[in-house]
Amino acid sequence: MDKTRIVAIVGPTAVGKSQLALELAARINAEIISADSMQVYRYMDIGTAKPTPDEQKKVKHHLIDILYPDEEFSAALFKQGAREAISNIDGQGKVAIVAGGTGLYVKALTRGLFKGPGADQELRQVLRKKAVIAGTESLYRELSELDPVTAARLHPNDSSRIIRAIEVCRLTKKPLSEYHEKHSFKDSPFDTFKIGLYIDRQDIYSRIEKRVDRMVAIGLVDEVKCLLDMGYTRDLNSMQGLGYKQIAGYLLGEFSLDEATLQVKQGTKKYAKRQMTWFRADPEINWYEYPYDYQGIIQKTKGFLEA
Repeated sequence: MDKTRIVAIVGPTAVGKSQLALELAARINAEIISADSMQVYRYMDIGTAKPTPDEQKKVKHHLIDILYPDEEFSAALFKQGAREAISNIDGQGKVAIVAGGTGLYVKALTRGLFKGPGADQELRQVLRKKAVIAGTESLYRELSELDPVTAARLHPNDSSRIIRAIEVCRLTKKPLSEYHEKHSFKDSPFDTFKIGLYIDRQDIYSRIEKRVDRMVAIGLVDEVKCLLDMGYTRDLNSMQGLGYKQIAGYLLGEFSLDEATLQVKQGTKKYAKRQMTWFRADPEINWYEYPYDYQGIIQKTKGFLEA
């Protein structure tokens, strides 16, 4: 049987993935699956650049607002949820567009995951405590010594993935990157057209600065304050996300709002650079300068779906 055809839109933060997904969905009768590790959380809208209610009314979105901020999420759970969504979307005669910048999620969906050791809750608790006392950066430094290849792929604040990578190293005495290298990633249930978006680096940086300023202007501080008031502490993985950690620091009197905003901008720029490094390593991605190549993207996508 022919594989289900899906479209994936990837690239660095602020490049225009969400906008393209909305425009493309209207043209090809599609629904959108968010491949964003932060948009799964309720109450976290501004800092995650979540699609607005109006945008979600125009095109149905999946895997948004499915968890509370103190719940755990993973690439494996994303893979399961996304594949269920694709099955439902395909059953309606529609196309699934997977759009987001979390590269591991897209890889898990389209190429599968290796079967590693099970979770060691006792070890995870020890590592989480270390993160609270010494900071997530201390875990990142440990991972950099144990498995520099994996560390280079992760954000220094991504505590859950850092802890998992350290867990694999300690339990098996082998780095996670070695398992990834040996895993053939032949689990390919879909025929996927991968669209990679890029623009000049300085343009990306400019967009990031403007986006962060806008987030602060429209209420990011109040959003983070509300989360803290509801009892969601900043040691949660969700609260380690860019914007949330820094604004929480401001609200707790650790630094000024200007300094927090600067930290968010700097961290987001570094994250965008790591995203491009990840996606550039995928030979299946078709790269387009967006929005200049918009018509080419439309034509290629329609050709892929009609072939």
